[in-house]
Amino acid sequence: MSDIISETFGSAVFNDRVMRERLPVDAYEALKKTVETGTPLDAGVANKVAGAMRDWALEQGATHFTHWFQPLTGITAEKHDSFLNGSVNGEPIMEFKGKELIKGETDGSSFPSGGLRATFEARGYTAWDPTSYAFIKENTLCIPTAFCSYGGDALDTKTPLLRSMEALNRSAVRILKLFGHDTKRVISTCGPEQEYFLIDRDMYARRKDLIYTGRTLYGAKPPKGQELDDHYYGMIKLKVKAFMRDLDEELWKLGVTVKTEHNEVAPAQHELAPIYSTANIASDHNQLTMELLRKVAHRHGFKCLLHEKPFEGINGSGKHDNWSLSTAEGANLFEPGKTPRENAQFLLLLVAVIKGVNEYQDLLRISVASAGNDHRLGANEAPPAIISMFLGDELTAIIDSIAEGSEYEGVKRSDIEIGVDVLPHFPRDTTDRNRTSPFAFTGNKFEFRSPGSSQSIAIPTTMLNTILADELDGFYEELKDAENFNEALEELIRRTINENRRILFNGDGYSPEWIEEAGRRGLHNLRTTPDALPHLLDEKNVELFRRQGVFSRAELESRYHIYLENYCKIIRIEALTMIEMAKKDILPAVSTYVRKMSEVVSCARSIADVECGFEVDMIKRLTSLSTDMYKKMQTLEERCAECTGASDQAEANRFKDIIIPAMESLRAVADEIETLVGEKYWPYPTYGRMLFAV
Repeated sequence: MSDIISETFGSAVFNDRVMRERLPVDAYEALKKTVETGTPLDAGVANKVAGAMRDWALEQGATHFTHWFQPLTGITAEKHDSFLNGSVNGEPIMEFKGKELIKGETDGSSFPSGGLRATFEARGYTAWDPTSYAFIKENTLCIPTAFCSYGGDALDTKTPLLRSMEALNRSAVRILKLFGHDTKRVISTCGPEQEYFLIDRDMYARRKDLIYTGRTLYGAKPPKGQELDDHYYGMIKLKVKAFMRDLDEELWKLGVTVKTEHNEVAPAQHELAPIYSTANIASDHNQLTMELLRKVAHRHGFKCLLHEKPFEGINGSGKHDNWSLSTAEGANLFEPGKTPRENAQFLLLLVAVIKGVNEYQDLLRISVASAGNDHRLGANEAPPAIISMFLGDELTAIIDSIAEGSEYEGVKRSDIEIGVDVLPHFPRDTTDRNRTSPFAFTGNKFEFRSPGSSQSIAIPTTMLNTILADELDGFYEELKDAENFNEALEELIRRTINENRRILFNGDGYSPEWIEEAGRRGLHNLRTTPDALPHLLDEKNVELFRRQGVFSRAELESRYHIYLENYCKIIRIEALTMIEMAKKDILPAVSTYVRKMSEVVSCARSIADVECGFEVDMIKRLTSLSTDMYKKMQTLEERCAECTGASDQAEANRFKDIIIPAMESLRAVADEIETLVGEKYWPYPTYGRMLFAV
């Protein structure tokens, strides 16, 4: 296996090793400078890089190139051009120039823009991100790019992420200098854990709801679910193991450092996790991971489901965004450290995160808001919609002692330079994990557990980077001219803790008591996407992004409208799918089954005087239930007809308050009917078949 990894890893990537081998020294050094400092790339150097890329790609069997970007659709986009640029004497001319590498043009109006682009204003640009390596996918050279409008507005998830990384770098470097650390760069890093379901591909093809919406809109609970906990970390079935092996090799070729894989809690659910990498690369790699999950699953006869809640009654799927900071020299800034000075620096960064999460809890909730994730958050399988922070007992005790000015009595004591008793080297695992916490410190990183399985981690990571950058700017202004740095630092840390302690919670996030306690603390409880989205345009949030240069007001307004539109469209598609399935499949199936039962009764009674108790009882119950279902279907149909077709806040609220309850009411009676109808008459594969057939 080690040989396979060595031979496979990065073989389809134009990485640093390939660049050193193929680029002239001057071009290589210029490109490295661009990557490390943001220095613009000279046109001549760009031509050399493009030529080397072309030659390498052709040797690898590539015939086309594409600017690979991430529009606000939730997936990636590509427009392929061949390297062919004419012919001479019947021989093809294969070209790829620097200008084609650096900038591309695509339709800027057909992708979601939230009003940033009119339909007749079609021009949009893709711009090469040299910090993320180009790679080959299916005979095409893919060049990771940012996507913006003719006017420079961000139309993607990558551009704001890159902006937020630069803002955080600028702010963190200044703070570190106050502690005597002169680093070149501070980098935000991520390690997204990805959960997913695998079901039989043929069964998937027989479910309209899975095809149209990604989740089951009907489905009775099977006799067995996840209650025995026998799937979690259990033996991986041979077919699934073969899929995972194939997936690993495909990801390794693309330089994705996928490391961990296992069965998750729900039947047919699994998880994989990579090693940490720079945030924008981690985001690129996660998009590739989701794409390859689907493609490799198809090859193995599976369908990979990435919806947050594909099956009712069992756990849904999330994507834990493990977020940290490191210096260009490789130091993890969320590592508490072994010396007093390192410890003080860690404490300042920690309280900056605490303050940021408290002040911008609404933004973190918005960053994970979607129609799919609304089914998952707070459902005893994922963190609640209320944002809070978990630090663990040991670190919480340290924070409390600082806030109260008392002595900390721990396993080891040391008086650090700011005059507070704390641990000089905080052990990573002095407390248990808290899976109910949305945002937890886990030794040397923060685990944001709320993101949904299908979403881009670029969005929550952008929020985290921006928030921390702004808090560090405020700290820098207070500390930079302090006459006594240590005293000012101690006062700042203590005051910040006392003013923001309400966000800290180590208890059970699922308990009703926490909901009440969170209310008393004044924390947001934005239960649904329509509840959360309006806060994106709160003035404090608009000003935050403006100060840090991450979003303009227009870009924020566009995203608010895009997210609303997406929510409304998803719920509408789900409602219409439920109506079609009820009208064309379920109700006719019930009629067929009732007719069959009636024929049995008629035949039996024509032969002998018998009761036919089972058949008669089923006929009565199913006739009653199908009538009820028909009425509920009509109600949902009427409610959908009343929708305006707009994608504004009022329409989103209408879907949330009127359409979804009508959908749930229709589903309840349909699921009861499913438990009564003979399985061979039921038009769709059941939960039991889908979850346990793999």
